[in-house]
Amino acid sequence: MATGKNERLLNLVICLMSARQYVTADYLRKNVIGYKDAPDKTDDTFKRMLERDKNELREMGIPVETGRNPLSAEDGYRIKPADYALPAVSLEADEAAAVAAAAAVWRDPDVSVVSQTAVLKLRAAGVEVASPDELAVMSGGATKSMGSEATIRGLLSAIEARQSVTFTHRTAKGRAERRLEPWGVVGNRGRWYVVGHDLDRDATRTFRLSRVENVATASDRGSVHVPTDVDLNALVESAVSGANGASGVTASIWLAADRGHALRRLATTTTPHSLSGDEGDVVQIELRSPSAVIRAVLDAGADAVVLEPADLRAEVIAELDRLVDMEVTR
Repeated sequence: MATGKNERLLNLVICLMSARQYVTADYLRKNVIGYKDAPDKTDDTFKRMLERDKNELREMGIPVETGRNPLSAEDGYRIKPADYALPAVSLEADEAAAVAAAAAVWRDPDVSVVSQTAVLKLRAAGVEVASPDELAVMSGGATKSMGSEATIRGLLSAIEARQSVTFTHRTAKGRAERRLEPWGVVGNRGRWYVVGHDLDRDATRTFRLSRVENVATASDRGSVHVPTDVDLNALVESAVSGANGASGVTASIWLAADRGHALRRLATTTTPHSLSGDEGDVVQIELRSPSAVIRAVLDAGADAVVLEPADLRAEVIAELDRLVDMEVTR
C-alpha cells in the first residue's frame, strides 16, 4: 500500500533531523517509507517527488539544508535540530482540542490539506495535539462525539450569524424536536456540547453534539443575543457533572516532565514530584471515567505511573500484562 503524503513528509522530517551528516537522495529513496514503496519507482518520478517535498517543507518553515559531506561529490540534505527547534510551545486544552477538531471535522478538499499540514507541523515540532481518544472523533456514523459535519457546520454557522436553530435531539426515550438559541460549542472530557437558551423550556440547556442532527436555522441573522457574563465552560461542566454524578474517587498519577498532556488536561491539581530520580509531577484526577483514564495511562507508556488507588493501579498492570501476552503469542 502506498504511503500517504503527510506520512511521507513526516518520515522525511524525522530522517533529516536524525542525520548527523548530509544524506543523499539515494539514501532517502532507499530508507524513507513513502519513497521506497512508491508505486512508480522511476528515477525521474522520485526526483520530482523529493523536490516537491523539500520545497513544501521549506514553505512550512522547516529548514531543509543542502550541502556536501567531506570527500563527497554528491549533494545531500539535512535538518539541523538547533535551526528547527521552536521555543517551548504550550497549547491550552481548548487550543489543542481546536487544532485536532478542525483537522478531524473540516474535510473539504479546499481546506483538508491545510488542516492536515497544520497538525503535521505541530506534531513534527513536538507539540502534543489532542488525541483522538480525547476528542472521541471517529470516522463515519452518527455516533461521533462531535456529531456529523452537517451538525457542526450548521451550529457554528448559526452561532456566528446569531440565529436560532431547530434540530432533532436523540435520547434513550426517542427523538424530539428542539428549538435553541445557540451560544457556543464547548468540549468537555472528550465530548462536545452546544450550549444555549432552550426556547421550548425557557431555560439554559446543554446538548451533546453526538445526539444532535437535522440542524436548521429558524430566525433572522442577529436575532440571538448571548449574555455577556455567560461562562460556557462552567455551564457544560455543571451539566456533565450533574449527569454523571461525582464518583468521589481521585486518582494520583505520576507524569514525566512535559509528558502525558492528555492526562494533565484532566487534572484538578498538579504537584512537582520526582519518581526513581526522574523529574515530573503528580496529578490528581477525579475518576469519572476509569476506563478513559486507563486508556490515557496506557497511551502515555512509561511516562505515566498510577500511584493510587490500588485497584486502578492493578487494572493498569493487568492490562499491560495482557498486552505483553498478546505480543508474545503473535
